[in-house]
Amino acid sequence: MEKAFLNWSGGKDAMMAYFLLSQSARYQIRYLLTTFNTAYRRVSMHGVRESLMELQAQALGLPLKKIWLPEQASMEIYNRTMAQALQTLAQEEVYTAVFGDIFLQDLRQYREQQLAQVGMKTVFPLWQMDSRELLKQFVQAGFRAVVVCVNAQKLDISFAGRIIDHSFLQALPPDVDPCGENGEYHSFVFDGPLFRFPVAFQKGEIVKKHFPPSSETSSEWDTAYWYCDLIPANENGA
Repeated sequence: MEKAFLNWSGGKDAMMAYFLLSQSARYQIRYLLTTFNTAYRRVSMHGVRESLMELQAQALGLPLKKIWLPEQASMEIYNRTMAQALQTLAQEEVYTAVFGDIFLQDLRQYREQQLAQVGMKTVFPLWQMDSRELLKQFVQAGFRAVVVCVNAQKLDISFAGRIIDHSFLQALPPDVDPCGENGEYHSFVFDGPLFRFPVAFQKGEIVKKHFPPSSETSSEWDTAYWYCDLIPANENGA
């Protein structure tokens, strides 16, 4: 079996990629690789707490390898930090990177180029799958996920904190990809067939955050997002 690591956001697409690979004897997932914001100790972009990600990794029985990035990290800093992390994985003979991307060709090419520079290959189990059918499969398989972040230009506040189920799919506007592949929303999976136990949490505050455009992003891109804070059941908040 090939040793591999899964680029892990804690969301449904990464979970489905792992779920599909778990049905094959070709790959052995050794690590969940997650980028965190050093200022807030939360998953980059998704905003999920470090403590909740640790519980999720424990529930899946996989070690969580953390990459720490400063707030508003440039692509140069991101690439350099990732390269250092990948080198440590290569020392353990882990040369395969798994991604949950579905159809963004530019993003796939970027990942392939970056990984090739450190002698690694990429695997995309969900590539070119129909995103509507994929979300249906996710729900039908028994996974449970909650929406933690939505692009305020595409979805209103009512979608933040919503459980992903068939009614969620039906409620999505027609211009929103069912899996949020264009960044319309992000999720956190808290239970399902691969879990040893469900990750218990309570919903916290919903806040709107704005991110200034960087040199790598278009100034026309809407950078306002609704975030639903998730608090582990054994915490009182932070």
